Amino acid sequence: MKDQLRKLIGDNNNFIFVGEAGSGKSEISLNFAKYLLELGDKPVHFFDLDMTKPLFRSRDVVAEIEAMGIVFHYEEQFMDAPTQVGGVNQMLKDESCYVVMDVGGDYIGARAIGGYAPKINKNDTIVYYVLNAYRPWSYDIDHIDETLGKILGVSHIEIGKLHMVNNPNNGLTTTKKEFIEGSRKMAEMVNPYIAVDFACVQETMYDEVKEYSDVPLMPIHLYLTYEWLQYDMPESGAPVPGRG
Repeated sequence: MKDQLRKLIGDNNNFIFVGEAGSGKSEISLNFAKYLLELGDKPVHFFDLDMTKPLFRSRDVVAEIEAMGIVFHYEEQFMDAPTQVGGVNQMLKDESCYVVMDVGGDYIGARAIGGYAPKINKNDTIVYYVLNAYRPWSYDIDHIDETLGKILGVSHIEIGKLHMVNNPNNGLTTTKKEFIEGSRKMAEMVNPYIAVDFACVQETMYDEVKEYSDVPLMPIHLYLTYEWLQYDMPESGAPVPGRG
């Protein structure tokens, strides 16, 4: 994974994850930060800029992420009022560290990074757009184009900064067949326009599907699970809590 990641990131320092709500941005950005930390090159700063929902946010596992050695930045909301975390511009300019940003879903969440566009559009930043064929607004190319257009409109991100991530995840019970089918469908839709940088799969299924991926494959550990969710029973019979 280290060699693949070094090739993917090149000389970039800042990595911003955007996309539709429920596409898997938070899980992917958390794992991406963990892999950057494992490179051992630089300190890793993680920004939770998701202010659009009360649950399934990276800040919910802040203690676990900080225990790894990642510096976590977020601001508590006041009642239902969103509050912006400070220090974003400063860290985006700091070439001595890596910065990972988890941005809220759709164009509503993407407004949070509009003010940082001048820095984001410079050469040392990658904006990852997360696609999930099992979510309604990535179902076909028209829906992808509509959502992406709205996000670019409010964030002022240049389209040339976009890199695509495929996350064919259909929840904890995602099967090998669903991964293959979701990957095939996404490739057919977006490859005529832009290449996919990498795909994601739950770490428990990585060995089962890695030979079926035409792009680098990132195994994902699911951090965002909650005690009140029902337990799913995979084929092994072992209970697995949480949401995919």
